Amino acid sequence: MVSLDFETHEVGNQVSPRVGVNLYASDPVLAALVEGLPQPVVDGLSTHGSQWGTAEMSDLARLANTASPTLKTHDALGRRADLVEFHPAYHALMRRSVAAGLQASIWDASGDESSVRSVARGARIYMTAQVEAGHLGPMSTTSAGVAALAHAPALAETWLPMVRSRRYDSRVLPTAQKTGALFAFATTEKQGGSDLRSSSTRADPTSDGTHRIIGHKWFVSAPMSDALLVLAQTLEGLSFFLVPRFLPDGKRNPIRLIRLKDKLGMRSNAAAEIEFPGTTGYLVGEVGRGVSTIAETVTLTRLDAAMTSAGLARAALADAVHAARHRRAFGAPLIDQPLMTRVLADMALDVTAATALVFRLAEAIDRSHDNPVEAAFARLMTPVVKYWITKVTPSIIAEAIECAGGNAYVEENPLARMYRDAMALPLMDGPGNILGLDVMRVLRRSSDPLEAVLRVIEDGLGQAARSTLNVLRAATAVALADEGSARILTEQLAMTVAAAALRRRFPAVIADAFLESRLGKPWRSTYGMLDARFDARAFVDYVCPRA
Repeated sequence: MVSLDFETHEVGNQVSPRVGVNLYASDPVLAALVEGLPQPVVDGLSTHGSQWGTAEMSDLARLANTASPTLKTHDALGRRADLVEFHPAYHALMRRSVAAGLQASIWDASGDESSVRSVARGARIYMTAQVEAGHLGPMSTTSAGVAALAHAPALAETWLPMVRSRRYDSRVLPTAQKTGALFAFATTEKQGGSDLRSSSTRADPTSDGTHRIIGHKWFVSAPMSDALLVLAQTLEGLSFFLVPRFLPDGKRNPIRLIRLKDKLGMRSNAAAEIEFPGTTGYLVGEVGRGVSTIAETVTLTRLDAAMTSAGLARAALADAVHAARHRRAFGAPLIDQPLMTRVLADMALDVTAATALVFRLAEAIDRSHDNPVEAAFARLMTPVVKYWITKVTPSIIAEAIECAGGNAYVEENPLARMYRDAMALPLMDGPGNILGLDVMRVLRRSSDPLEAVLRVIEDGLGQAARSTLNVLRAATAVALADEGSARILTEQLAMTVAAAALRRRFPAVIADAFLESRLGKPWRSTYGMLDARFDARAFVDYVCPRA
């Protein structure tokens, strides 16, 4: 019998994970976009970036996605339980995000963030998404849900203190016994999808002023939240309700979990199919005006989806650059190979543009309460920003996987999870066609939003904007006459405002490169198309500096 002895040796040319970095200090793009915020806010962002960039947080993210939530419909005695059980890592992520105020910091009345709430919270969302995006779902729905409670002051008085708490409480208890509360949206139905007005769930008034809700919801993210925000039909039309898990007397409100979705991505967070078998709901806003009641909530959730998507794009680019700097091929580091450098630089342009664009929207939302022009800008640009950023991010992550090679195609690598998670974001609060239709609705109601957007473009691009403004006016006229071209206009608006945002905050050469390669040439579908006139390596090193 022949014995084979294999000499053990250490394999070289492998890239260690990019962990142990401060997600704020290592990101000059983010630093430029929050420059001018109060120093305590900036210091808090640096602390947040340091905490979320640790190896511990990366491991919690891995565990929360490896051990998916499980449904427990009944207890050991056969009684309805309707519970979802999560891995402890998910709860650890939730505790940290709630402590950071991601579920409600924009509703704090005072403090250093009072005038920059959306930007400051957005920066924390952006950094958190780079580590784990799934658990941000209930952070977003809770924050947005508070906007609807403005239409129901009595409910707001009860729930807002719980929502604003910085304590995460996952216990299944009556609200009065808890230290914090979260909301989830229950709006989508089997037959309707994005067509909310086709809802078949009905709400019948009762003698005590509540409504009895009977029906189903097809896709409810974070179903273990303390209250569901539900659309249901009344005699007056589609209305909006708060459906608590427990009633004031401490009894459970019947909310039946039928099954959990086996989702492509966002696996750390549960999404359920549910039924209302005669569930108590409290009217929010005017009866029959459910869609208008949730108008502001849609704006806020779309901002969060775009911010999360931009964070995923940033993380993918940073991982790709990290791999290229530390792996060699054909006798040189990958980062020194001209083709690789230009691919990374091209990706860096889209990542920087997407980040600048979503933070410009956050600024507008912060200013919209006392600035009509910024409010008009936000009305038009919210669906535009959400459309473009969530569309471009999967392409960025796919290219990052190629840059990092086969190691990025296995589940141990976070890029695989990022790619799956990114595919969920275009679907949230309206896929591309719904967003295009919303753009057209805004334009049909008034010319003010378009004029506000064109003013921002002119302020950012100066003399270079003249021909661009004419192109956008013409594209708007075409889209108003031909709704099928709405996507073309939406993308043009996104990229042009992104270029203006780049010129406002970054070296002019970055905006010039973005303008010329995205708007000055025929459409291109892959990365690596920058020509030699631009210093590709300088772009990469600027956006992703060496540690």
